[in-house]
Amino acid sequence: TKQRQTPSKTPDTPNLHLATKEQLMAELEKRLDEEREQEVESEDFDEEDALEDNPNRWVRGQFPERVVIVGGGPAGMASAIYAARAGLTPLVIAPSMGGQLQGKGVDVENYPGLHNMTGPGVIASMRSQAAKFGAVFEEDMVVSVDASTRPLKVVTNNTGAIETHTIIVATGADSKWLGIAGEYELRGGGVSSCATCDGYLFSGRHVVVVGGGDTAMEDALVLARTSKKVTLIHRRDTFRASKVLADRVKNNPVIDIQWNTVVEKIEGKPLNSEGEEIDLDDESVVTNVVSGVVLKDVVTGETRNMDCDAVFVAIGHSPNTRFLEGVVEFDTYHTGYIKTDGRSTKTSVPGIFAAGDVSDAVYRQAITSAGTGAAAALDAERYLSEEGLGNEAAEFEAELLAELAGEMNGESSEKIGYNVYEEAGGRLEGIRESVAAGSEL
Repeated sequence: TKQRQTPSKTPDTPNLHLATKEQLMAELEKRLDEEREQEVESEDFDEEDALEDNPNRWVRGQFPERVVIVGGGPAGMASAIYAARAGLTPLVIAPSMGGQLQGKGVDVENYPGLHNMTGPGVIASMRSQAAKFGAVFEEDMVVSVDASTRPLKVVTNNTGAIETHTIIVATGADSKWLGIAGEYELRGGGVSSCATCDGYLFSGRHVVVVGGGDTAMEDALVLARTSKKVTLIHRRDTFRASKVLADRVKNNPVIDIQWNTVVEKIEGKPLNSEGEEIDLDDESVVTNVVSGVVLKDVVTGETRNMDCDAVFVAIGHSPNTRFLEGVVEFDTYHTGYIKTDGRSTKTSVPGIFAAGDVSDAVYRQAITSAGTGAAAALDAERYLSEEGLGNEAAEFEAELLAELAGEMNGESSEKIGYNVYEEAGGRLEGIRESVAAGSEL
């Protein structure tokens, strides 16, 4: 008969069935400690790997940020480029999906110096340039700002609170859409919210404008210069636009007004590629274009079809500024837009600046946004210099070396922390910041 062989036990293997309760608890605690150490090591390795893969990824430091830019569009990227070149190492907080230009699949044709580039391509180029000069990025959403203390605090969805001396708000303004069938699917294929941007693409063709305010009047007049025909769709029997603009639209022979009418659906057709190969896996490639709209009379309820080549939705914009409610002053004439001081980008709160469409209810162009983004970075840099809010890390190191030198000479020092607002000479009265050596945010 074969004898059963039992596995040999190594001296390190505990006999748990013979152990006391105290020994079992000690062994359990030991194993838990080992697991925690492995998790910490794994997290450290993951962070190191992430930094190797993305050297421009933000890592929380010991001191407050000097500049935090909220938004990743043209205004935010221009701010990042200028702030980075000034040696401020700006932190850009923005979700990866981007804003209006990021979602624009067709070529951007009205930005000087850029040819055959889509909206995402433009943003990617700007981001790469900012990263080259030292900007760092965090893909997150800002949910609130605390300006009651100094440094300022930016609270995000996932990262938490981030302390900073200045904030540049560049979150843009989203176009309001109709929410009808075909509208989303045909964006970039004839559906647009910017006549100035895309109107030239439909020169000599029939286009539709939807809306009844000043924006719709302006878009219709712009399109009337280049289009064969402009049909203006309005759900009421009177315009809410200013009388001057409304009269110009009514008297323009190219513009036809459809009163008491709404667009029920936007119809499309396959793009005639004229023998060119189309990569169907490329989401930026337009495969369908606008062919017409389904209209409904709100009085009679009757529906009818109308052929057209493009639909421009002009029912307004909504600035992404809700996270600043109760923090900064807003424009009393344009709901949701941030009020700035004169021609500067300064808001009602020192250290907070606004750039791009969040404070521009008139132009709303990528190039004007980039211009105000550069201005905001310059304003932020000047504010930091005037308030003496420089590189805390270098200043703290210099102060620490001075203290060590004093101790070596037999002098004593009672100061144990570095207070940047105290060093600023009390210009921000009643506001204090104290960062001790080795402390964390």
